[in-house]
Amino acid sequence: MSGSNVASDNVVKTGTTTLGMRIKDGVVLATDQRATMGNLIANSNVQKVYPIADNLGMTISGLVGDAQLMVRYMKSQIAIYEMQKGAPMSVQTAATLMGSVIRSGFYLGPLLGGYDKTGGHVFSVDGAGGVIEDRYCASGSGSITAYGALETLYKDGMTKNEAIDVAISALNASRRRDNYSGDGMLILYIGPQGYEWIPNDLIRKRCEDLGFKYPN
Repeated sequence: MSGSNVASDNVVKTGTTTLGMRIKDGVVLATDQRATMGNLIANSNVQKVYPIADNLGMTISGLVGDAQLMVRYMKSQIAIYEMQKGAPMSVQTAATLMGSVIRSGFYLGPLLGGYDKTGGHVFSVDGAGGVIEDRYCASGSGSITAYGALETLYKDGMTKNEAIDVAISALNASRRRDNYSGDGMLILYIGPQGYEWIPNDLIRKRCEDLGFKYPN
C-alpha cells in the first residue's frame, strides 16, 4: 500500500486536535471535527475518530484521503487477524501494524487506543512509523494547546466521566487557540465491553456545566 505524501494547500487536511487517554477501565479518544484546505474551512463535520474493531479505535490527523484509506486498511487487516487467530488483536500489535503501514508513505499522525487482556493502552504513531505508548497523548496542529490542558487535568485512574470532562477541556482550549481546530467534538470510549460513542447531547451538557460554549 502507498499513500500520497504531498501536503499542499489544495489538499484537504484534518489540521486538527486529536487526543487519547488511558483511564481506569479502558481508554478515551476524542477529536474536533474541522477539515481545512489551506486557509479555507473545507468541512465542519468531519469524523476523525473511528472504531476499527470491538476493542480498538484510532484518531486521524493529516491528509484526509490517506486517513480514510488507513481506516479501511486497518479494519480489514484486524478482521482477517481475528478470523485466523480466533481472538482480538492486542493494542500493541495494532499500533505496530499501523506504524509499518505509515512507513510505506502515508502523510498521517494518528493515535491508536484500545482495551485488551492487559488493560487499556494508548499509542501515538509518528509520520516515520514510530510507535510510542503513553498515559495520554495528542496529535495535530492543536496538540500543543491540548497537551497544556492534559498536563494540568489528567490523573491516573480517572473514570470515564472524569475523562470526558478532561477531553472536552483540552479540545476547547485547542479550538480557541488553533485556527485549524474547531467545530464539533467526537468522543469514543473503549473498555471491557467494547466501544461506546459518547452522545452529543451529553457532550453539550458537559460543555455547559464546565462553562464552555459548544463549538457550533
